[in-house]
Formats: sequence, C-alpha cells, structure tokens
Amino acid sequence: MRAALGHHWSVRSSRVVDLNLFRVRVTSNVPDFGGYAYFSRFAAAGEPCAYEIVCVDLDRDPIDTALIEPLADRGFRADRFRSGFYLTHHYGPPAHLVTRCNTLYVFGRGLERTIWPYFTKHLLTLFAVDHGMVHLKAAAFVQGNGATLLFGRGSGGKTVFLTQACSAGAVFLSNTHVLTRGTTVHGVPSAMRVRRDRCFAELIDSGRLDKHLDASEYRLDPGMIFGHEPVAEATVRNVCIIDYDPGRPPCFDPVDEEPFNAFLDLFAFAIGTYGLKDDVLRHLDDDFHRYAAEFSAMKERMRELVGTARRFHINADMLDPRVRDRTLARLAEE
Repeated sequence: MRAALGHHWSVRSSRVVDLNLFRVRVTSNVPDFGGYAYFSRFAAAGEPCAYEIVCVDLDRDPIDTALIEPLADRGFRADRFRSGFYLTHHYGPPAHLVTRCNTLYVFGRGLERTIWPYFTKHLLTLFAVDHGMVHLKAAAFVQGNGATLLFGRGSGGKTVFLTQACSAGAVFLSNTHVLTRGTTVHGVPSAMRVRRDRCFAELIDSGRLDKHLDASEYRLDPGMIFGHEPVAEATVRNVCIIDYDPGRPPCFDPVDEEPFNAFLDLFAFAIGTYGLKDDVLRHLDDDFHRYAAEFSAMKERMRELVGTARRFHINADMLDPRVRDRTLARLAEE
C-alpha cells in the first residue's frame, strides 16, 4: 500500500494512543489532526502498537481517486464509507477504506470524525473477539474494591451520574467503552465530551475546558477534573441501567437477569449497539460458522457477567447532594 501510494502524501503528525489493553498508532498528513482530541492517554512514539490508522486528507494531498479505488476494500463497510455514512448516525464526506492486515488506511476529507465514531469502536470490538472478551458501551467507576457499570439510553444521565460519583469520591474507570473478561472490567481511556447543562455549565464557564470538534461540545480530561488518574481495571460489583427522567418517580430497583440482558443486547453489546456485525463477519473471513461461534460465546460471556453482578434500574437526580450520597451508599454496600 505504501509502495503504491505512499509517495503521494507526507506524514505530518503521528501519535500512539493508549487504550489500556492495547495501543493504536494514528498517523495523518494533517499537522494538527483533530482526531487526537478524542483521547486522553498517549504512549511514546516507539511503543509497539496492535493497530495503525493512517488518515490521508485529500484536501491536503490531492490524490486521484482512480488510483485509490483499485486498492480499496470491498464489502458493506467500504461501500458505506464511499457513500459518506460511517457508523450508526455518524456521516460525512465520502471516504475510501483500505485495510492491510492490522493497518487501516482511510482517504477522504474531515477524517477526524471517523476516528472515534468508527475506528475506535471497530478496533475495540475486534480486539474483544480475538481475546475472548466483551466490548460494551458503558461508563464505569470504582468504590472500594468493586466497580459499577452504567448502561442506558442516549441522554439518559450516564455521564452526569459518572461525574457526580467521581466528584463525591469514587474513582473514575471509563466514560464510554469497557472491555470485560469474566468479572473483570478494563477501562478505555478517553476524553469526555460534555455540553453546557446543569452539571457542566459552571465548569465550562471557568474556562478550564477546551472546545471539542463540535461547537456545542467541550473536552474534559478525567484526570484533570477528578484529581486522580483513572484506574485501569476492577472487579464488577454492580451493573446499572441509568434512566434519569424528572417526570417519573425516582427508583432504585433490582432487575432480573433476563430483562437486563434484553436491554444490553441493543443498548450496550457493541456488535448490536453500533451495527458492527458486518465488520466482525469480515474480520472472521466471512465464515458463518466462526462468526456464529464467536458471537454466541461473546453473548454468553455478557450473560455470565450480568448474572454474577447486582443489577439495578436507577432514576435518581445525582445533582441533588442528598440523593447522590444516598444512591452511592447503596451501591457501595457489601
């Protein structure tokens, strides 16, 4: 790939992103590439990496797409990228994917918006498949020796819950993604993206947060705000569906395994939540039997995690200090 097209662009920035269990080298022909802003932890340039993402902005180094097309991937995801649709609700200018083993090239424009919305989710899921783990959409914090995982719908209050818990003494583990093996949860370091609301308005007005890529979002580094470095892993004690709605009665209710798993299937289990089934199938050489076996094994690992943890459905106003303290005390109970 580099031999065929490498002379058409120049590397102008490169960083090694530390995602806890593995590292990814992100390279760009843009000097101040915005995709790095999604992350909060970086490793030295010479550190070994499991994957590499090479982003070639065609406005910076124009390359005739007729040269790229014969080398580009074929299949569902590559076709979606060509149409400007990346993953779930994320879209932008058309782009070309070229995969060579563990190196992923993308040619297009505005490519910073592919790094977190697609590539990070994609690689976390493939890593989970290859290492007998589960990739879940979840926030997480630690009290004592036990972790609490937070699941929920969009705008259901997970980030506020996490922020208030950590501000009250819990230890930050992860904001959006986790990898689990057995009852152990591993955090995925990243910057938090927050908007002006009841929870974050004062912090934004203090001038301590930088703007993120979207005009309405600000970048929050957990280590800076909470006064401690995130913990890398912990044993799961609680799994919670956070469902804040001030128009409904508050609740802190136990949940049976079956309905909890049914919710996670499409709100947390990465393959279903992010629509990555085609990517996983391609990763497994389009082998139906391998895909079925890996998918079933991953679902079983998720069920086992849910079955061994305490399960709750929570509607709590975590911005009320009394409610927050009472809620966290219940989660910390042995």
